[in-house]
Amino acid sequence: MIPNILSLTIFTPIVLALVILFMKKENETMIKWYAMIVSLIPFVLSLVLFFTYNPANADYQFVEKWKWITALNSYYYLGIDGISMLLIVLSTFIMPLCIMASWNTIKTRVKEYFFLLLMLEGALIGVFSSLDLVLFYIFWEFILIPMYFMIGIWGSDDRIYATVKFFLYTMFGSLLLLIGIIWLGFLCQPMIGEFTTDLTRLVMVSPSIAADKQIFLFILFTLSFLIKVPLFPFHTWLPDAHVQAPTAGSVILAAVLLKMGTYGLLRFSLPLFPAGFVAMTPYIAILATIGIIYGALVSIVQKDAKKLVAYSSVSHLAFIVLGTFALTAEAMQGGVIQMINHGLSTGALFLIVGMLYERRHTKLIAEYGGIMKVMPVFSVIFMLVVFSSIGLPGLNGFIGEFLVLIGSYKSANLGTPVYTILSTTAVIFAAVYLLWMFQRVMLGPIENEKNKDLKDISKLELASIIPLVIFIVWIGVYPNTFLSKTETSVKKIIENFEKYKPKVTETTPNGTTPPPVK
Repeated sequence: MIPNILSLTIFTPIVLALVILFMKKENETMIKWYAMIVSLIPFVLSLVLFFTYNPANADYQFVEKWKWITALNSYYYLGIDGISMLLIVLSTFIMPLCIMASWNTIKTRVKEYFFLLLMLEGALIGVFSSLDLVLFYIFWEFILIPMYFMIGIWGSDDRIYATVKFFLYTMFGSLLLLIGIIWLGFLCQPMIGEFTTDLTRLVMVSPSIAADKQIFLFILFTLSFLIKVPLFPFHTWLPDAHVQAPTAGSVILAAVLLKMGTYGLLRFSLPLFPAGFVAMTPYIAILATIGIIYGALVSIVQKDAKKLVAYSSVSHLAFIVLGTFALTAEAMQGGVIQMINHGLSTGALFLIVGMLYERRHTKLIAEYGGIMKVMPVFSVIFMLVVFSSIGLPGLNGFIGEFLVLIGSYKSANLGTPVYTILSTTAVIFAAVYLLWMFQRVMLGPIENEKNKDLKDISKLELASIIPLVIFIVWIGVYPNTFLSKTETSVKKIIENFEKYKPKVTETTPNGTTPPPVK
């Protein structure tokens, strides 16, 4: 065991990124290689976490806890379960691939760009390993800074509009979250005996808060997470951010940042506010179902390849939200593995669109056609990734969607299979918009003269996308490698919910729930 391995994984990229600021901007190659080497350190540490994590133990592991802010009784408190461990591995796995994808595409302010990438990596790991609400909030907010500059400086023509919209949406959600954290701490203070932001202590007493207050707290927390997902109708910032962001920005946004929202639902909204969770499930399920279908339908009519993939994320992430609120082991397991699957498949799609953009400097689907003839290797990879995103059996997308649909269909919490039945239509729509995009881009005659001399995928581009393809196939063929890591954690969440569920309905004559038995 490596002492304080979580702190090392978080702060290694953050601290070592500072060295880039002292490098000469002319030494671009050195800066890139340095960033690549630094990004591999947390990846190696995350592999240590993966292989030493005990999936039979449902408790938080690799725990680090020190008193931090005495006035708030707040701790520097880190720990992971199977869910957060997989998301940390995904974050550290994606970052070196993003650096490779940026190697020849970022030509201005190279030093600042790679500095921000490494800072972003550390903050992401911090979000997924924090067990104190104040610490979580700081990492959550910190992520906004590098993403704001990445879109605003290295984005496309309308980058300022997109980055301001992204900033405003995220800040509004963060304000709601901050209000919720403060209010929760004060409501739990009489039961704990002191104000605290320690998640593990709050989870033990927060189900005893009056049901009406739980609903309000649930709304404050969950709205913040749903904006980050983003779930319909809070999704409008996402297509703009994706289209304007540089390729690596889009990959990180799709692969990891959106998972912060779905992770927040599992880690905070569900265990802290069971009464609010039950009361609001029908409304969230309706929004998730609308988002699944809406995202798919809007994808069909897109002319911009990057915007099409962005709207497909709205649909796929809504699947994860539906699985979370189904509250069955199958649906929640499917939701967790689908977070990983979406990161791999959609991350690969954005890399593919970025490769096309670098050759033609356009994202319009109509500008392409027939390029399979000149890019055969690229077309095979493109086809595999498309099949993955559709959910073809044997590839990663199938197992996640199948588990979500099976678990949601029999869910007692959702109360009706209607949500599931309607959501299955999006699987068909996904085949429509993705296969149609592939057909219009890759097949047919080459009618545009500019496409006749396109070069096939380069070695560097292959190096950035082949690791994603390997895991796309791996999870599709043998998903138990990853499902086994999260099974105990998911079951514990459901068991804790069932344990506190009676307190949702048991009330005293004055309308408040009784305090927990000590």
